[in-house]
Amino acid sequence: MKYNPYIALLLFLGISLLLYYIFRPNRGLYFLLKKSYRLNNKVAIEDILKLLYHNQTNNNSLTANDITNNLNFSHSLIIDSIKKMMDSDLISLEGDTIKLTNSGNEYSLRIIRAHRLWEKYLSEKTGFHNREWHERAEKKEHELSVEDTNKLSALLGNPKFDPHGDPIPTRTGKMALKQGTPLSNLGVGFVGRIIHIEDKPEIIYKQILAENIHINSIVRVIENNTTRIVFHSEGEKFVLAPIVAGNITISVLEKKKIDEENVTRLISLKENETATIIGLSKESRGENRRRLLDLGFVKGASIQIDLLNPLGDPKAFLIKGTSIAIRKNQASKILIKKN
Repeated sequence: MKYNPYIALLLFLGISLLLYYIFRPNRGLYFLLKKSYRLNNKVAIEDILKLLYHNQTNNNSLTANDITNNLNFSHSLIIDSIKKMMDSDLISLEGDTIKLTNSGNEYSLRIIRAHRLWEKYLSEKTGFHNREWHERAEKKEHELSVEDTNKLSALLGNPKFDPHGDPIPTRTGKMALKQGTPLSNLGVGFVGRIIHIEDKPEIIYKQILAENIHINSIVRVIENNTTRIVFHSEGEKFVLAPIVAGNITISVLEKKKIDEENVTRLISLKENETATIIGLSKESRGENRRRLLDLGFVKGASIQIDLLNPLGDPKAFLIKGTSIAIRKNQASKILIKKN
């Protein structure tokens, strides 16, 4: 075969171009894969730390197999991460059980702090639905530095609790104590305020959200047995399985301090009825809350149904002479007294 310098030159240029795209500093395929591995390793380590912290708080012990079964990472990545954590003195082994060291405990609290602050930010400063807060915070917690987290806390006014009612660690790792009683433990006739809604397991949390049960709402238990918990809240009746009700924490109130007579949600208003707005639920947050207030859904305003939707959602309400259409999810966060 006759030597062709043009073909040789093209081959040389092609190989050079390929090597450039593979080994290009910081942006080449090699560096991107290396960066991706480091990121996955960091995420795995931090997720393992959180898992260990939450289990140790509940007096549960975990082995490497338990961690593999609970987290969505490959077995090899988890084993590699555990080795790195041991080398960094973040964990120790007691037989097969993996324990957090003091350094590991401090690190896990930093991640939990970042997560809960970001959920607070999403709830107060954005219009993202509450179903999205946890998943978005799960990603963002790995990106925030200690300095970023402290700035975020200052921006939010250094809150003590996230939107679910979970305590937010301070920069020194201190947390407010969890108080209250599971709704499933309250007897008939007890009245209390929802102070915490557990967001795990996700399937139960989504069921609670689907029922439009809100933190800070007042509840009155009317039935409690082994098959169901029935309670009234904001003019509505709710029926939950005990396992679901157990994820809702209640602060018991003295009946004489409660004034909820005729208080109900806007979604209960019927055609030809009129009502007075007494306020927005604290579950209405951020941009959504500001929008409702801007539209005129303020305390003392008179309201009635203007137009019904054959499909049920949205409905148009007449408020201050203006017809405003809102969805059921928004109306469930507006509290009224019927006239």
